[in-house]
Amino acid sequence: MSVRGAWSESGSVPAAKAVPPLDPELSLALATLGKEAGEPLTPGNLEARQERDAATRPRPTAEELRADGRFEVAELRVPGPPDGPDVTLVSARPSGLVGPLPLLYYMHGGAMVMGNAWSVLPRILREWALPLGLAVISVEYRLAPRAQYPEPLEDCYAGLVWAAGHAAELDIDADRIVIGGKSAGGGLAAALALLARDRGGPRALGQLLLCPMLDDRGSTFSSHQMTGLGGWDLTSGATVWKALLGDRHGAEDLPPYAAPSRATDLSGLPPAYVEVGSAEMFRDEDVAYANAIWQAGGQAELHVWPGASHGFDGLAPRAALSRDARDARSRWLRRLLAQSGTGNRPGAGAGGRQT
Repeated sequence: MSVRGAWSESGSVPAAKAVPPLDPELSLALATLGKEAGEPLTPGNLEARQERDAATRPRPTAEELRADGRFEVAELRVPGPPDGPDVTLVSARPSGLVGPLPLLYYMHGGAMVMGNAWSVLPRILREWALPLGLAVISVEYRLAPRAQYPEPLEDCYAGLVWAAGHAAELDIDADRIVIGGKSAGGGLAAALALLARDRGGPRALGQLLLCPMLDDRGSTFSSHQMTGLGGWDLTSGATVWKALLGDRHGAEDLPPYAAPSRATDLSGLPPAYVEVGSAEMFRDEDVAYANAIWQAGGQAELHVWPGASHGFDGLAPRAALSRDARDARSRWLRRLLAQSGTGNRPGAGAGGRQT
């Protein structure tokens, strides 16, 4: 059977391996990656991949992040969740800006099993903090499988509560906190918005969800359609969800804070920016999440980038599609901050002027 987009008789998987074409620039970038980069994560290779990631992923020091004085950077150890360890937060802001500044509270990617809070900061500081006048806090949450749900999320929640409660000390505006993240970090950001709503915790101004990892079930059309393609597929997804959830993986009663696609009530959430590629397995769960926010009466801006694979802007940062995606994110953040009050603008403070 070769009907494009058809479903099988079971209604659960695509009947044909018709896939959206990759953007030409991204296709070239993917072709330069070695065979090892495209190998799926499995229970058998997970530990080795984690060790390799820890050894090779950049981890800039505070001094390196200061970039010859352009940024103020501090590593903070704050109280963690009940019965849990302290949480490390990496706090950074453009030097010389008069606060209180709006805050981007950010969770790094890495499929819940890899990554660190430091590696994401150079780009965030360059692309958002400096031009938009933002303070940034990046969270070093515990990784699976050593830490399983709800421990990583509780780390993020504890850090958020601490930051909001110490806004004056941090010189940030507790009413203008945007929570965000990419991939696994995007899933954590979505879960954090749900958890803060239901616990009556700090209310975020917005949620920036970049190709978020939301659904543990692997049952969407795109998750099957893109299997074996794009560097992230069902095999890898099942491996990391099982690492995070253990025996609760796939359970009918799994809480929405563990996998936000499980949420049945998306009302009362902060405005969301949801971004995903047309050629990645997370496409359908992310589109469905934005749609569910609209159906609940909420606000979401959805971007499905044509021909984009998972994490495309990191693979080909100079590609036209990557530049467009970065511009769209920045425009959303700028609008969100402008609508919430005058606050700080690029060039304000330290002898600058507001524009």
